[in-house]
Amino acid sequence: MFTGLSAFPLTPMNENAIDEAGFVRLIERLAAAGVDSMGVLGSTGNYAYLTRAERARMVRLAMAQAGDVPVIVGISALRTRDVLALAEDAEAAGASAVLLAPMSYQPLSEEEVFGLYEAVTARLSLPLCVYDNPGTTHFTFSDALHGRIAALPRVASIKIPGVPADPAAAGERVARLRGLIPPDVTIGVSGDAMAATGLNAGCEAWYSVIGGLFPETALAIAHAARAGKGDEALRLSQRLEPLWALFRRHGGSLRVVATAAELLGLTELPSLPLPLTTLQGRDRQALAAVLETLELA
Repeated sequence: MFTGLSAFPLTPMNENAIDEAGFVRLIERLAAAGVDSMGVLGSTGNYAYLTRAERARMVRLAMAQAGDVPVIVGISALRTRDVLALAEDAEAAGASAVLLAPMSYQPLSEEEVFGLYEAVTARLSLPLCVYDNPGTTHFTFSDALHGRIAALPRVASIKIPGVPADPAAAGERVARLRGLIPPDVTIGVSGDAMAATGLNAGCEAWYSVIGGLFPETALAIAHAARAGKGDEALRLSQRLEPLWALFRRHGGSLRVVATAAELLGLTELPSLPLPLTTLQGRDRQALAAVLETLELA
């Protein structure tokens, strides 16, 4: 479950309701493609914009459509009390594992973050993936803190940000972390543009945004890397550079992926909660052209 391609789908919504039909279509695509796991209610899943009841509903929908694909559920929240409640909901729905980021409004110390994971794992019956995402949490894990948290019960994987672009530096980064965590805890790379480099450097999993919308494209990269065909994985990733460039231009992947889902007719318009908006005008036209050029449309 914590190896291979873990695809993270969008939770499409507007100001009035969640687009449940669109969400189901996305989950069905992942199940049909045979991804190794799917991660619902991650950052692309817009977890921070949903109520507890809405999150529980999305988990149940995902479980109903995922088939044999393991479902990893995001349980991040501002308060430990709420994280524990969300963990209970995920367990009750039959989730395979949970994903937890140190979400906060006030800056957190390392001891506070360790305390969060210590409290949650003490009550948890499911495996947990540590979600290291400084772009949204504004908290930066040290490798030493990862080592402490990875030694807690039920911690099974660490989702790290993108690795350095230089292959040697990427290998050193992964090896450094590997030396501090138990051997049964996997390391998964995120930051899709760096995924091939991370997989080639020894990451066992890819926690993927594009996998949530274009699973076959992401699977081709993951399968090449796992088969020892590192050059092929890099070639397939480099082919997607026009898409990676749009991610960089628009502050990350969410707006681009949500717009792509709209353009493909998979979700209703709009598909993001205000004040977030999908791409419009020339930016939308540019994305449509990239999807066509890359044969993703």
